Amino acid sequence: MKQVKLGKSDLQVSSVSLGSMTWGTQNSEAEAHAQLDYALARGINFIDTAEMYSVPPNAESYGQTETYIGRWLKHQARDKLVLATKIAGPGRNLQWIRKGDLAFNRRNIRLALDASLRRLQTDYVDLYQLHWPDRNTPIFGQYQFDPTQERDTVPIRETLEALSELVQEGKIRYIGLSNETAWGVMRFVHLAEEYGLPRVVSVQNAYSLLNRNWETGLAEIGFREAVSLLPYSPLAFGLLSGKYLANPKASGRITQFAGFAQRYSKANVQPAVAAYAELAKRHGLTPTQLALGFVASRWFSASTIIGATTLLQLQEDIDACSLTLPDDVLAEIEALHLRYTNPAP
Repeated sequence: MKQVKLGKSDLQVSSVSLGSMTWGTQNSEAEAHAQLDYALARGINFIDTAEMYSVPPNAESYGQTETYIGRWLKHQARDKLVLATKIAGPGRNLQWIRKGDLAFNRRNIRLALDASLRRLQTDYVDLYQLHWPDRNTPIFGQYQFDPTQERDTVPIRETLEALSELVQEGKIRYIGLSNETAWGVMRFVHLAEEYGLPRVVSVQNAYSLLNRNWETGLAEIGFREAVSLLPYSPLAFGLLSGKYLANPKASGRITQFAGFAQRYSKANVQPAVAAYAELAKRHGLTPTQLALGFVASRWFSASTIIGATTLLQLQEDIDACSLTLPDDVLAEIEALHLRYTNPAP
């Protein structure tokens, strides 16, 4: 499998990353380990998780995914793997995580990382990410900035200084962002350069045929500042696999967890999904092949994060990420994109 360099780091990661947020709720530990074994055999060396997983987040499943990975990781060659995790941030009702105190200050970052390291059974993580911004900003299906929602926030410089201490201690190799805006990425980059602090190497944001917001603003920043995109939800919670077209009650996160998919409940999502599925059919592709082949082929996609609940799905997803879509297919995708522009921001 192709390997790529993340940002200005020396991390060489597979062009496909194994996501893990279903492990602990939709998947058992044995199933998680089977996915890890299969992914490793296929050349995937990049594993992405988070302290908050599995999802939907709750007190019972908190930290379960990292625990599953840790029990598997202790039997692997640690230096052959690139392990990424995330710290949960403020602004959401997660009282079971540090009693709801989720600001990105020194105390919380150290507590969160040390707990993740214990669960993962490792001395360090290769990439430590801020799961979403500390400050007020639209995330997870919100798309308009609302200044009336301003709240007290930890200054970005203070957060970087706290992360810097952990980098110096060898507990973190590199840092990254997630669910971040253009303004946020630039602030992190500039403050790191101004004060000699760790520089973010990646941003993990949603990117799919239904959500191409990265292309307006963030793509230029990523290029000019050498910050890699790690696209998540490339199948839009399974919508772009087409399975809900055939059976609206098919098993999956959208049907199992009420209210979980705010981003994908907007008016033009279903028409767009149907249009992309029809495009795929005309060209002898599955909807999954079209969706993942598109995301993985973008010049700014460093490592496409895929998630699955079965080994069959995982195999299909990995295979789809290696497809080269013909120019005529890409042209038709662009035409549909102009008709259904970012229906799930």
